[in-house]
Amino acid sequence: MGEVLSVDALAGRLTELRAQGQTIAFANGHFDLLHVGHLRYLQAARAEADVLVVGVNDDASVRRLKGPGRPVVPAAERAELLAALAPVDFVVVFGGDTPAPLLARLQPDVHCKGTDYGTPERVPEHEVVKAYGGRTVLVGDPKDHATSDLIARVKALETSPPAPLPSPPLPPGEGGKTKR
Repeated sequence: MGEVLSVDALAGRLTELRAQGQTIAFANGHFDLLHVGHLRYLQAARAEADVLVVGVNDDASVRRLKGPGRPVVPAAERAELLAALAPVDFVVVFGGDTPAPLLARLQPDVHCKGTDYGTPERVPEHEVVKAYGGRTVLVGDPKDHATSDLIARVKALETSPPAPLPSPPLPPGEGGKTKR
């Protein structure tokens, strides 16, 4: 199971791991409601290095970037859930709308982003990572899953109740016809 650490504690741990010859991958996101796309992204990011660090946007940045009503799940809980996933070694919650300052501080060997960016050069933090000698890669499956879509599906259920489930057939002689 992974650990949720502060930035300072994480920086110290990564220094120790590098001294042991370990490589570090970094993935980040909001991870507001976990879905299979998140899992596939993290599994692919983990395959890029020996250790996977996941940066989670704090609640204020999710609210600014995603709008009112978000996040659905508070940052501390999102971090705890991510730390429980097999591919994840460390989780850190960060403030701000970009992980660029965190990347500059931690200097992971590889910064992993989703395939929706098209090319590594289109990732906003690409130049920050390149400046310290790291590389940016796109990982995971096509962006076919989104938290916003999950929220929309749940809201749709609130406005139109689901159809009733069919009743199972009754065994002979119970509730209905009786033999005479």
